[in-house]
Amino acid sequence: MKSKIKISCDEATAICDKNQYGQASLFDKIKLNIHFIRCKFCKLYTKQNTYLTRLLGVYSEDAHCGKEKCFSEKEKEQLQEKVEKKIVS
Repeated sequence: MKSKIKISCDEATAICDKNQYGQASLFDKIKLNIHFIRCKFCKLYTKQNTYLTRLLGVYSEDAHCGKEKCFSEKEKEQLQEKVEKKIVS
């Protein structure tokens, strides 16, 4: 049972990505949280990934170019500034 709960960092990041889109199972979430106990890097990755997803979601709601979402140069600069502020603080 222990080997099923213990996951690698690669598996943790994959579960993190799945979780952001609501595709991670309850067992996956449990494994991920157990992994966070011993791995501060994956915990940080998840925090940063969640932040970027939320930030991009806010900007991309209004920015459309045809069927694909895209940003104007001004929006790219604003986004870059927000990311830099978050990294510094």
